[in-house]
Amino acid sequence: MDMTGMLETAAGWLWDNFLWLNVALIILLIFFERREPKTVWAWMLALYFLPAAGILLYLLVGQDLRRKRTFRLKGMEEEFAWAMKRQEELLGISGGGLLEGEAEGFAGLIRYNLEAARAVLTVDNSVNIITDGRELYADMIREMGSAKEYIHVQSYIIRPDEIFQEMEICLAKKCSEGVKVRLLADAIGSRGMRRSDFERLKDIGILAERFFPPRFGRLPVRLNYRNHRKITVIDGRVAYVGGFNFGREYMGLDEKLGFWRDTHLKIKGSAVLALNMRFIQDWNYAAKEDLFREKGLLRPQTACCQGESLIQIISSGPDSKWQNIRSNYLRLIHLSRDHLYIQTPYFIPDETILEALRTAALSGVKVRIMVPSIPDHPFVLWATRSYIGDMLEAGARCYLYRRGFLHSKCVMSDGLVYCCGTANMDIRSFQLNFEVNAVVYDRKSACRMEKLFEEDLKDCVELTAEEYRGRGVSIRVKEQFCRLLSPLL
Repeated sequence: MDMTGMLETAAGWLWDNFLWLNVALIILLIFFERREPKTVWAWMLALYFLPAAGILLYLLVGQDLRRKRTFRLKGMEEEFAWAMKRQEELLGISGGGLLEGEAEGFAGLIRYNLEAARAVLTVDNSVNIITDGRELYADMIREMGSAKEYIHVQSYIIRPDEIFQEMEICLAKKCSEGVKVRLLADAIGSRGMRRSDFERLKDIGILAERFFPPRFGRLPVRLNYRNHRKITVIDGRVAYVGGFNFGREYMGLDEKLGFWRDTHLKIKGSAVLALNMRFIQDWNYAAKEDLFREKGLLRPQTACCQGESLIQIISSGPDSKWQNIRSNYLRLIHLSRDHLYIQTPYFIPDETILEALRTAALSGVKVRIMVPSIPDHPFVLWATRSYIGDMLEAGARCYLYRRGFLHSKCVMSDGLVYCCGTANMDIRSFQLNFEVNAVVYDRKSACRMEKLFEEDLKDCVELTAEEYRGRGVSIRVKEQFCRLLSPLL
């Protein structure tokens, strides 16, 4: 039998057995994969109503591959054991000196991040908040120009446009000077970068790798488990983390989305080493190397450790035992006494987060949620509006950002602490994507972040409970349909 005949036979068998394949997948979902019930129901609905497309969709994005077998990111257990043990001891001693003043009120949160996320508390950091893409890219290139040893760049999206071209020129120059440059991009997020682009980068000396690259040409075999982290580290003295990727839309040059409002943190201090370790773990997995042997990559730069901000770098993903960032958000909600500000492009919380937010609002905490009014994904927009409706009924105030697209991801509590980074307030960021956030315990920096939130209110329109209740039938149908699909978005 020739190849054409074999393909026709296989296609015929699949067509005749769609029902049984669906039944097998449903049994797999119910009995063998440990999922939340609503996720199981969402997949069952998809498989029932879309028998052909449902199977393909499940194979691409639905499999819950056992995490410990799929992701083996080498840690530095020995290197951090002593530091963690010492911090645990100090946190357990009243007046131990690790926490003073207002920070003592967050001892439980700090301990959780230390125990669950292995996030050592660093106490000597300075933080600069950057909200404009032009300013961020210019600052990065300036800092890269001063690099002496290495530059590490990790991003979910890298587009081969004029923005990255300018950075590529800078990186090529540093390579010619002997600086080691490593670049890690997610294969799906950076699908605009062709293999030839990566080969060109390697030809000029840049060590470039893709996270979960396609196996068959450009066909992705895994749409879930994407590396959504954005980290840049230069010589261990300065690091960047936040929501900005590399592309012209992040400078407000996209005609559809317009102005781009995002948040990135520029950090100096010991937290830089934690971000560099996070990059190294991801790089080791993608490049099949062991950069932990290069001890200089984790050498403290004492001259840069002159700030006073306390920071923990927390990360989570399919390789994490706990949903670290999601649980950190949950603790912040519970700890809030006066007000809680949330900026997120996608507001699709799980039931526990949603109930905590409603409880906070009903308890008198001033909960303020800011989301975009301009959608980049319509299904996510309507699912977000559905959950916003729940919060309005509980007494929260919700704002639609209208100047352009809001991509900032930040939770702020009482002007004392905030959590900012790459994770959205949605189920995908909580469970499926690799994310990284910085938790900053510092009144001055937290007040600055909240001031930016309040300034953004000038570019918002408030969505009231009365307006929401008056929405039309077609909108209600779209919201409910997209809410059913929210575990898949």
